[in-house]
Amino acid sequence: MRADKRIPFPERGGGRGAEMARTFHLLDLSSLSISSVGPLFSIAATGGVLAAASGYYTVLAILLISIPFITSAFVFRLLNRHFPHAGASYHWTGRILGRRVSRFQAGILLVAYFASIPPIIIPAATYTKALLLPHWQAPPLGMLALSAFWVGFALIPLLAGGRPTARITQAFLALEVVAILVIVGVAIARWPALHVAIHPGPLPVGGLFVSAIIASTILDGWEIDSYAAEESRRPRADPGTAGIIGAVVALAVYVVVFPLLLGETPLHLLAHSTDPMSVWGARLLPQAPWLVLVPVLASTAGGLWLTSFILTRALFAMSRDGLLPGVFSRLSRRHVPAPAILIALGAALLVTAGETLYSSLAAFFGLVLASAGFFLTAEFFLDSVTASVFLSRRHRPQPGEALSPHAHRALLISSTVASVLLLGFLVGFLIIAPHMVGAGVDAVVLVVIAAALAFALAGRRPRPLFVFQPEVEEPLR
Repeated sequence: MRADKRIPFPERGGGRGAEMARTFHLLDLSSLSISSVGPLFSIAATGGVLAAASGYYTVLAILLISIPFITSAFVFRLLNRHFPHAGASYHWTGRILGRRVSRFQAGILLVAYFASIPPIIIPAATYTKALLLPHWQAPPLGMLALSAFWVGFALIPLLAGGRPTARITQAFLALEVVAILVIVGVAIARWPALHVAIHPGPLPVGGLFVSAIIASTILDGWEIDSYAAEESRRPRADPGTAGIIGAVVALAVYVVVFPLLLGETPLHLLAHSTDPMSVWGARLLPQAPWLVLVPVLASTAGGLWLTSFILTRALFAMSRDGLLPGVFSRLSRRHVPAPAILIALGAALLVTAGETLYSSLAAFFGLVLASAGFFLTAEFFLDSVTASVFLSRRHRPQPGEALSPHAHRALLISSTVASVLLLGFLVGFLIIAPHMVGAGVDAVVLVVIAAALAFALAGRRPRPLFVFQPEVEEPLR
């Protein structure tokens, strides 16, 4: 059987190498999905940029990008039912569109998630300083030390194994959920005293495009359950379902919190603010700003190790298939890809060090990291195309699969619409972003795409794709 043959359903031959421990239940995966999005951190990290780009139309931008992203959650559930795998979308593409496309997507996937990690590390250090030492004028080395602390802290759950990761994540998520409820309650109670006059002005079409792409970075992360499929107790039932829960919960938080944030804080104070939650928190709770900082920091920390979780499982799967050196697929005694975890977070810390210590590199890294939203959107675009092809030409119902013709048609239409919308956002970003993000952002995007194409075309004849064994053994339910 040819190694690159496009096979819509399982080929025998899975089981190469050691296996990760299957410990996650639906509750665990749902906690990972919600916490990986990090709603409070996402608002703190992007609220200022979104307010500057689209002003009072920020919620509209989020709703626009949420259409294809929420659709993708249902598409991911379908693909997980057929092809549960630690490589998730990279593996699905290989099975449906072929190995060359899969290699291209692998390059995009690695850039998208790796470029998302330093923008989490740096705010984690910033919020820690603001919470513990608000008057300290931290030198670059001091901020780097705080960054290194959080990288080291993220290693604890990741290296400890699946169950500790889930439990620590749930503790941090519980703090975040309680904080969201408290903040929303206080904001509603103080609305009569704090609300500001709102003048939306004309619709900023260009700002909406850029904001939608930026908002993709706050609507992703829920797909972590797909990358945890090989560590799930029910790998063909729970992954995908948990992702839908995470995506819907995150969107609900943004739809509630952003209008309160924008309605109670003057827009000029939010626009370009590096910490809009603190600006809002100082108005809500002027005597206790730490009540906002603590949950934001908890949200940031969870997002750090869970984004790293996605990246390291993708590295593990690609290494197992021969795309990357074998070191990335080695498992520790706790059945986690420890070398991949150490290398990925170590490299992210190096990038953070370059951005923190050398101002000459900061602008370049800033453009690369600003492009993360583009590549995350590109990743979901490729997933939607993969699902459209699968549903239109290769999908055959499996025994016991409860997918009616109407549901099949709805998923096909939804994935096709999502593909068109995401492609439109990508093209719009390339046209508008140089004027709103930075003159070199298009060059960065094109260089990465060219590198991913070269990676796809230059590979040797690949070995057969690894098939996660429960995919063969377990019937669909």
